[in-house]
Amino acid sequence: MDKEKQAKILKDLIHINSVNGNELDVADYLARLFAQYGMDAKVDAFGERRANLIVEFGPGNTDQVLGITGHMDTVAVGNRANWHHDPFGAETQGDRLFGRGAADMKSGLAAQAIALIELKESGWQPDGKIRLIATAGEEYGTPGANRLEEKGVAKDLSALIVGEPTGGNIVYATSGSYNYQVICKGRSAHSSMPERGINAVSGLARFIELEASLFDNVPLDQYLGSVKHSITILKAGDQVNTIPDRAELRGNLRPTRAFDNERVTHRLGQAIDYLNQTTDYELTLNILNDWWPIATDPQSDLVKLALKAASDSYANQPELTIINGATDASVFVKHRADLPVVVLGADEWSRAHQVDEYTTWSSYFATINAYRTIMHDFFG
Repeated sequence: MDKEKQAKILKDLIHINSVNGNELDVADYLARLFAQYGMDAKVDAFGERRANLIVEFGPGNTDQVLGITGHMDTVAVGNRANWHHDPFGAETQGDRLFGRGAADMKSGLAAQAIALIELKESGWQPDGKIRLIATAGEEYGTPGANRLEEKGVAKDLSALIVGEPTGGNIVYATSGSYNYQVICKGRSAHSSMPERGINAVSGLARFIELEASLFDNVPLDQYLGSVKHSITILKAGDQVNTIPDRAELRGNLRPTRAFDNERVTHRLGQAIDYLNQTTDYELTLNILNDWWPIATDPQSDLVKLALKAASDSYANQPELTIINGATDASVFVKHRADLPVVVLGADEWSRAHQVDEYTTWSSYFATINAYRTIMHDFFG
């Protein structure tokens, strides 16, 4: 496939507004693209204009299955007046291609599709299978990945490549992301007689005090370090002269393989039980989102293969690194904690979600080459 065609595919994807939904149009576009090259893509439509897409390539003569995954949605545009380039215009300026999703992660998704098509067109095929997994809603709640994980899409994977932007660097470990809610139920009273009520805010204050040191003694992860934890949202009260009978907080944690999501839930539950047993407050814990950490040995065959492919493809010298952000892989490892995973994509993670988001053509073309090399060499 020549560079003009490769460029058109990425531009076409950016033209499609898939902000927090509408992945169906992206999935249909990719399905038509694969059909042009005799490849069958299965569109898994659900909800209102949401969809996943699965493409498999290879006869499956061995049990090796290489997964490659990317998401089709983007974050919101925000105030368009702040943009200097049409967020869906796919405008080029020098080496830069602007548009919502240019970095995160339609460049990675297009590169994955093109690399797969080019391998098929070359006449080569793997002994096992390559499975492209394009998902809905990674940016908000991961409904697509959750749906596919429940269907067992990752059950037989031997390894997984995630196409999020990394600037060509190889990310071998990512923290999980765990969102929770604590609700405190109190008793309302007039603020002139606070002794007649139970102030739900005070109950949350007790939890906040406990939370500050709740994870001080957890083991350090050899790759991800400590568990990061923050309380980020507080809601309570409707009137200044009334003791609130309900208060709510929300917090976020970044679990590690050394202290994973199940252990986080247990630790939070212990704190809630302690307060309910030793105070008059009634607190309830609700888990809102539960994405798991990933850690692949940097000396593993997968990481070495990805690093060599990146080194041969990108102008810069790729590095091994970690991030404290979650991807769809954090869903796919939920029942496959041992699944080898690396994250590799065009340009920098910091360019995602920004006004005038962009990728570079040079990094995009390098990413196609890197993916094609990894897919080919993975099967020896």
